Amino acid sequence: MQLLLPDPIDVREIPARIRHVTILSILDQLKPGEAVRIVNGHDPLPLRLQMEAVHGAAFSWTYVEQGPEVWQIEIGRLGAASSGSAPGDAGDLPPGPPCTCGGH
Repeated sequence: MQLLLPDPIDVREIPARIRHVTILSILDQLKPGEAVRIVNGHDPLPLRLQMEAVHGAAFSWTYVEQGPEVWQIEIGRLGAASSGSAPGDAGDLPPGPPCTCGGH
């Protein structure tokens, strides 16, 4: 995977109420073979489950760092474009599991 940005996106800086939709919108912009890294203060498993509910197996998910205070994940687009929402359209997301970040 080729990293789209040289530095990870620190998603802790994104307001909690729009965090998942913002990250999923960024992922919608990736082309096959491109990846981004995100940094979070907790295991973003709820984001992964929501991403898989929307996009199926269109993305890879690799833990680069696993806590206890910081998690860094590389997320990359595999193969052809997903059959989920159109690029930039993350408005109709399923709710997914509850997030553990405490900001909701």
